[in-house]
This record gives sequence, C-alpha cells and structure tokens, in this order.
Amino acid sequence: MRYPQLPCFQIGTALLLAAYARAAPAYTVTIAATAPKAVYLQIGVGSLTGASNFGNGGVPGNTATVNKASVTVPAAAVGNSTAQAMTTDSGVSQSSYDGYTYCTAGTQLYIGAFYRNPAATGAAVLTATVPATLTNATGNTIPFSQISWTSTGNGDTVANGFLPEVFPGGTFVNGGIQNLGSVPLNRWAESCWTFSYSNTLIPAVGTYTGRVLYTLTTP
Repeated sequence: MRYPQLPCFQIGTALLLAAYARAAPAYTVTIAATAPKAVYLQIGVGSLTGASNFGNGGVPGNTATVNKASVTVPAAAVGNSTAQAMTTDSGVSQSSYDGYTYCTAGTQLYIGAFYRNPAATGAAVLTATVPATLTNATGNTIPFSQISWTSTGNGDTVANGFLPEVFPGGTFVNGGIQNLGSVPLNRWAESCWTFSYSNTLIPAVGTYTGRVLYTLTTP
C-alpha cells in the first residue's frame, strides 16, 4: 500500500436496536418499565424485523456486521498536526426508534442503547475495550490515542433544549477498558459519533488497523 493510506480502525458491533423520541428535548427518552428485563446496544448498522423502526413495533435483532471508520492522509499532509476527518462505511442515518434522520451517513457512526428492568435501580455502563495501537502488515504501530471523536446529532443544540450527551466525545486510550458513558434505567439514548485522526506522527508506510469492542453492562 502507498504511504498515505493510514488508520482504518474497525468498530465491533454488539446487540441491535435503536430508539429516541424526537419529541423529547433531550438525548434520552423514557421507555416503559415492563418485563422482561432487557439491554440493547447498536453501534453502526442494526437489524429490525416486523417494522421499519422500534417505535412502530420493530423487533431488534443481532447482526455480525462490523463497521469501519477510516481515513487516507494525503502524502503532503502526513504528520503536519492537521486533524484528518474520518469516514465510516455505515449507511445508518435514521434513528431506529422513530425514523428521524439523526446522523449523517458516511460521516458519522450511529449509536443507540437502552436498559429496561422494572425491578431494579442503577444504570447500564458503556465501555470500550481498546487495543494499545493500530498496526500495519509489517508490525509498525500508531497509538490509539491518535483517534478521537465528537458526539452530536441533527437538531441537537442547546438552543433546542437538548441535555448534555449521554455518550460524550473523547479520545481513545492506548490500551485498556475505557468508560464512555451510561444509560439510565428504563431510558433509551442515542447519538452520532464523528471520528478524526490527529495526524501528529510520521508513521512508516502502510495501512494501520485496530478493532474496538463496545460493551453495555447492566448492574
């Protein structure tokens, strides 16, 4: 591969659904505290059957799809400390709850989650298991902390009365388990992540990859 072809990190998906009532002026919405206990996480592409979205009766399912975020840094810009916007191969732009066009497909990665339990307290915690580095075919590495993200969605502004992000922006750690936020009990939350590569290093030639695993854990 030619030199400019830099980070292409893979994002592992977990369970699948999505939701968030557009009428609520916040990033979360209350869901019915009914049995059975359920937890759900969607990163990127999801799967619904029976209806086009969860609010219309769609049933969430599982998928083996692993979406990727990637960037090709122009040769003349490698290592110049100008952050490079990353794109994704996820075509998800609409909320799986109500069909609202919430994310920008190809630019942002959709995330949605809920935790439902009528007989409990607490919140479900979202974590990321992050490798120490991105690695190319010859073993050269780039620290994972070169990748960061912002968190927002279409219409999510303070002027519109939206609350602080449940899944805020941040920067990956260089290896380990990273806390990314929490989903309150009997709530649905969603956001759109936009990734970027900080481009402060001059790595060896190659395409660098790494995979992050997201996990939603209940009390």
